[in-house]
Amino acid sequence: MPEHHDTILPAELIDAAKRVIDANRAAGRKIAVAESCTGGLVAAALTEIPGSSDVLGSSFVTYSNEAKVSMLGVSFELIETFGAVSIAVAWAMARGAVERSDADIAVAITGVAGPGGGSDKKPVGTVVFGRARKGGDAEDIAADKRHFGDLGRGGVRLQAALCALELLMPGATLGDEA
Repeated sequence: MPEHHDTILPAELIDAAKRVIDANRAAGRKIAVAESCTGGLVAAALTEIPGSSDVLGSSFVTYSNEAKVSMLGVSFELIETFGAVSIAVAWAMARGAVERSDADIAVAITGVAGPGGGSDKKPVGTVVFGRARKGGDAEDIAADKRHFGDLGRGGVRLQAALCALELLMPGATLGDEA
């Protein structure tokens, strides 16, 4: 068991973040994160790891639709058409994070943490992840929707953060990615 000193974050989150930093450092990869419903939780976990600046260069917390548009270049029409919690928007957030950072790979998270804001199509606990690679094909969409269920706001955010960290591991696959 790694020791967890001086952190307010859950041990499982710190352990996952350490694996991401170590694996990406070994692979010589820079990463970026674009977070909506997790509000910076993934970046907070990653930056708990000493030396994480070797790997994490940028983190974008784009909680509002306006921030997704202005900071990540997500098209407002895309948000209006598909909604902020959608494959299209998660993918656009990830692409924007790669384009606006020095990262080789970026993961984006957008979802409904609750307690309100859910709908029949997107109930509380619905989270969509996107991942983009530097120089990747813009038509080759890598995104996936997960239903964590109504675990409470904190529970949904924790599961979403853990999932995002998993997707930052070299070799992790998302959706239909080979």
